[in-house]
Amino acid sequence: MLRRSRRPVTAARLAAELEVTQRSIYRDVAVLMAQRVPIRGEAGVGYVLDRAFDMPPLMLTPDELEAAVLGTQWVAERGDPALASAARDLLAKIAASVPAHLRVFVTAPTVGAPVPLTQHADGVDIASVRRCIRDGKKLRFRYEDEDGVQTQRTVWPVMIGYAESVRLIAAWCELRQAFRHFRADRIRDPEFLDDLADVRPRELLAEWRAQLGERGVRLP
Repeated sequence: MLRRSRRPVTAARLAAELEVTQRSIYRDVAVLMAQRVPIRGEAGVGYVLDRAFDMPPLMLTPDELEAAVLGTQWVAERGDPALASAARDLLAKIAASVPAHLRVFVTAPTVGAPVPLTQHADGVDIASVRRCIRDGKKLRFRYEDEDGVQTQRTVWPVMIGYAESVRLIAAWCELRQAFRHFRADRIRDPEFLDDLADVRPRELLAEWRAQLGERGVRLP
């Protein structure tokens, strides 16, 4: 629970999910800290686990395995070629690493992601866009709107969204001086520039999340 949270986790929240008392949480956290587990925080504020802490992998439950299978199936059918291949490799690694009595939840799960009925072809290599985001570089292209009108754009990509039949690129647009979301299938003649964006990737992501949060959009 501490590892998956980006913010301090309160004892009340830990107690509610684990179905124990807050006193038990205070006691157990104190024991972990005494064992030199790098947990920071205090009662009433919340606890944070040092991201550098090397904790051995935990055994997965059947529900966790099927959640992983469902996610990898979805990516394998809707992700760009590089991510789709990575999803299939991940599923094979999970199947090879779990004990035999749990393998059935990977090879014969009770859940499944249907194949999308339609899939619009991207006008830009999405794997290259991901690298562009990681490197904090700019992308230039012509963008065609729903009426067929094209405009020249130079953007700072920040996030790629995978919808049912299209992929969306969230980016700061120099032309509009605002964040915009571009359908990948409407991008023409993409050019990956060596120019760095004026804002660092992490700061740009935070600004985009903050703007969507102000609009009441729920973020992943």
